[in-house]
Amino acid sequence: MEKSRMNLPKGPDTLCFDKDEFMKVRAGLRARGWPARRCPRGRPRASARGPSAGTALPFAEDFDVDHFVSDCRKRVQLEELRDDLELYYKLLKTAMVELINKDYADFVNLSTNLVGMDKALNQLSVPLGQLREEVLSLRSSVSEGIRAVDERMSKQEDIRKKKMCVLRLIQVIRSVEKIEKILNSESSKETPALEVRSPLLTGQILERIATEFNQLQFHAVQSKGLPLLDKVRPRIAGITAMLQRSLEGLLLEGLQTSDIDIIRHCLRTYATIDKTRDAEALVGQVLVKPYMDQVIIEQIVESRPDGLQTMYKKLLEFVPHHCRLLREVTGGAISSEKGNTVPGYDFLVNSVWPEIVRGLEENLPSLFNPGDPDAFHKKYTISMNFLRTFERQCGSQASVKRLRAHPAYHSFNNKWNLPVYFQIRFREIAGSLEAALTDVLEDAPAGSSFCLLASHRTWSSLQRCWSDAMFLPSLAHRLWRLTLQILARYSVFVNELLLRPISNESAKDIKNPVVTGSKDPSVTQGNSEDQGSGPSESKPAASISSTQLVYVVADLDRLQEQLPELLETIKPKLETIGFKNFSSISALADSQLSLSACVPPLSSRIVRDLSESCFSYLKSALEVPRLYRRTNKEVPTTASSYVDSALKPFYQLQSGHKDKLKQALIQQWLEDALSESTQKYCETVSDILHSVRKMEESLKRLKQARKTTSPNPGGSGGGMSDDDKIRLQLALDVEYLGEQIQKLGLQSKDIKSFPALTALVAAAKDQATAEQP
Repeated sequence: MEKSRMNLPKGPDTLCFDKDEFMKVRAGLRARGWPARRCPRGRPRASARGPSAGTALPFAEDFDVDHFVSDCRKRVQLEELRDDLELYYKLLKTAMVELINKDYADFVNLSTNLVGMDKALNQLSVPLGQLREEVLSLRSSVSEGIRAVDERMSKQEDIRKKKMCVLRLIQVIRSVEKIEKILNSESSKETPALEVRSPLLTGQILERIATEFNQLQFHAVQSKGLPLLDKVRPRIAGITAMLQRSLEGLLLEGLQTSDIDIIRHCLRTYATIDKTRDAEALVGQVLVKPYMDQVIIEQIVESRPDGLQTMYKKLLEFVPHHCRLLREVTGGAISSEKGNTVPGYDFLVNSVWPEIVRGLEENLPSLFNPGDPDAFHKKYTISMNFLRTFERQCGSQASVKRLRAHPAYHSFNNKWNLPVYFQIRFREIAGSLEAALTDVLEDAPAGSSFCLLASHRTWSSLQRCWSDAMFLPSLAHRLWRLTLQILARYSVFVNELLLRPISNESAKDIKNPVVTGSKDPSVTQGNSEDQGSGPSESKPAASISSTQLVYVVADLDRLQEQLPELLETIKPKLETIGFKNFSSISALADSQLSLSACVPPLSSRIVRDLSESCFSYLKSALEVPRLYRRTNKEVPTTASSYVDSALKPFYQLQSGHKDKLKQALIQQWLEDALSESTQKYCETVSDILHSVRKMEESLKRLKQARKTTSPNPGGSGGGMSDDDKIRLQLALDVEYLGEQIQKLGLQSKDIKSFPALTALVAAAKDQATAEQP
């Protein structure tokens, strides 16, 4: 019935809207107190507590009339929507009347059924009030019972705690009395029990005492703060002191007599009372310390060249000679049996090593002095080898880990002032390198693969960083950075050389030691002394010769070839510190690219200098007209001497540096320099021929103006004219230049402007020969 009430009547299928949309309206009406009512006899009561005809029905919050109308307008017109709404309204009205008429009898009977309900409720109020009072009374009684039980439980808990304290105190007193009874029974004779009985029996007795003492300590800690315990504490302190003295004496006796059973019982007793560190400290003070003070003596170490190695050898002999029994008992030796070992001890880590470090720090303080870097490197290397050997004497990897975590281990490593050592080495290398990177470029020493001292010093500095005499694994990162700094400094130095002006040839021949090719170290030393003798004197601006530029390029090429060799030297050094990802090292490749980037501008400077030097002679072609005009010189048959002079720098470069530079690079320089100089030479020859032609035309016009039959004013009668001689001389010079280019190993067709120059002088030569009879 409820489902039928909730559903709206079904309308015709032709409706343009969904009837379920009105369910929202109905829900909103019910939520806001608008009940649907029916009138008797099937007629609706329009005015019974409902909205009047002019009252707007309250819609639900999620129903929007405007949205409903606009949505319907998308499908039909407003007139059709109005007709469908009126039709469905009639259906709803009819359904509402039927629903009211159907349930009208129930509404009428409801008021009849509620008659006398208030009297029945009043009759129930009296017994309900009595029941409420009884429940409250019972609740109060139960609460009092619970409170009484809690108080008794609290008292019982206090009694239990006090009982436990009393029992612990009783156990403490019993343990004290038991231990004292054992001691009294053993010391009842005049001679002390530790001297009468055998050491093994004494060890067993001490082990019994230690077991009881361990229980005593446990109960004493639990009873801390009680007054009775304070009265017993002096007796406990006496037992503790006696037990420690007995254990120390027994352990020393076992070590002196090499009795492994005594040592085992003694160490087990120490472990029982949780005093293993006391046993290790006792061994360190009594057994290890005297030996270390006897071996670690500064005078003996410094009196012999191998004094440090001898001292470390004796220190390493201490473990197998004096700690053998201790290692067998504690399981630190390979031959020790697992069932008879006493765990919890590590005498090498906690007894031997701290005393070694203490002896070195107190008796040999000069060991850690970095003032002499060579001696410091030697001492550090020997000491680290000793440390690795000592680690191999540890019985297990766990023992090695405990050793490396020990404060004495860190103290030993921190004593080595590696940053100061590196700073000293850095000043040595940087000072030596900067001394070579000066304004005066000196020769490399004899036997060096480099040409300049600056390049030689750079390479030697790189090698020194990773040499066995300087490298330390802990400084690998600093040395790698120094390597990159050296390469960067040399790259900056080369770039600074590009800013220097190029000196002339006379200066190169007189002042520069590089031009002479001298490899005498005395010359280099003398130049350095001259440089340092007068720093206050004014010096001319630093210049560089073309030969020095060639040497710089040769050294750059050589340095780049040797960098892979340096990397192969570095790799084993880095592997010692566990570095294996060498593919991630790109900084060295970047430094190599930086050096390679210096070669093109240097080559351009060299090519420009060669071109200018060559053209300085080739421009002597301007003197050819002066040599033949009105001089009656013979017809030229050979090239001018300036051609040989112009090509002399090229021959010097090719022959003097073929063992320093790659042939391809030399040929490229020659080709580029000849291309530049030939282009200028071609322009010069063209100007000369043009001026000759203009001179010749002006003479012809003058001759026609005078209309005379005087002989040729520029030459001998019946011979070649001066202008033709000039043309022929230029042609011979160019032909000879081409032949010399071929001898240099170059092709004349590869020289820019040379084919045009050849064609230019060929035409002039043809003109000169054509005018002859």
